[in-house]
Amino acid sequence: MIKSNYIKELIEKAKKDIKTIVLPEGEDERVLEAAHVITEAKAAKIVILGDEAEIKKFYQKNNWDLHDIQIIKPEESPHLEEYTQLLYDLRKEKGLSREDAAKLALNYNYFGTLMINAGAADGMVSGANHSTADTVRPALQIIKSAKKGRCASSFFIILAKGEPYIFADCGIVINPTDQEMADIALSSAETALHFGIKPSIAMLSFSTKGSGKGDEVEKVKRATKIAQETLQSDEYKNLGIEIDGELQADAALDMTVAAKKAPGSPVAGRAKIMVFPTLEAGNICYKMLQRLGGCEAYGPVLQGLNAPVNDLSRGCFAEDIVGTIAITCLQAIK
Repeated sequence: MIKSNYIKELIEKAKKDIKTIVLPEGEDERVLEAAHVITEAKAAKIVILGDEAEIKKFYQKNNWDLHDIQIIKPEESPHLEEYTQLLYDLRKEKGLSREDAAKLALNYNYFGTLMINAGAADGMVSGANHSTADTVRPALQIIKSAKKGRCASSFFIILAKGEPYIFADCGIVINPTDQEMADIALSSAETALHFGIKPSIAMLSFSTKGSGKGDEVEKVKRATKIAQETLQSDEYKNLGIEIDGELQADAALDMTVAAKKAPGSPVAGRAKIMVFPTLEAGNICYKMLQRLGGCEAYGPVLQGLNAPVNDLSRGCFAEDIVGTIAITCLQAIK
């Protein structure tokens, strides 16, 4: 079923440190197929939230084994009261009542995220039938940011001719400030290092090194400067992270264009991380690469949280879900 060699490699890496991943959309056949593939590969322990009878019926129809997959119906879970109290304790200062906490804990995305907080799972993958907001909101409220003051963001792993790139942010931060764009760049660099991708970051714009003017260009320039200054800190200075901007996409990716537009740049022509000035630009770009360019796209994957909770496109295929589960497993490895 898995055609992508890159995803096969991620699955092999995930096998070395088995994690428990919860899938809240047990009503979706794509999710059930992905759960089967990952379980057969022995790459993760899978927990499916949903109706056990319906899930068993689907697996029996396909002659698949359910022995190594746990099925939980949140409404009948012996941990529901515990998770309700956990959610109430986390959110009562924000005005959440005990009654509303009980209702939210029955929401499958909230229940799955509470499992992570309680230590019953290492990560979650959702979004085949839910909006990004429905998947991300519980994560931001319950898992929270790993670094105080830094915005959580998302990235896609884009495979172009088998070569992995990171695109950010294409799923969460709609119009990042200069500080948020710098945060996205730094989180993306950490993600790249985690996945063995060279942390060479292009801060993208419609301008390269002053060829264009305007507030949009100035924002990217400021974001680049903020990120570059942060890279001088003890936390980052020995990690080999390179960043430059503002760069147009062709200058970031093509050595010939880079030599003309940004001579001397440490990043131009060889960038592996593309940081977009707006979600609109990033989202349009990745979808066009996927649909017209034949690139594989995995995400949006959240970054900057204390534990991985990852989103799917509602138009995803079962193989996309398998890939996202494998990515989530690797993110959960400390």
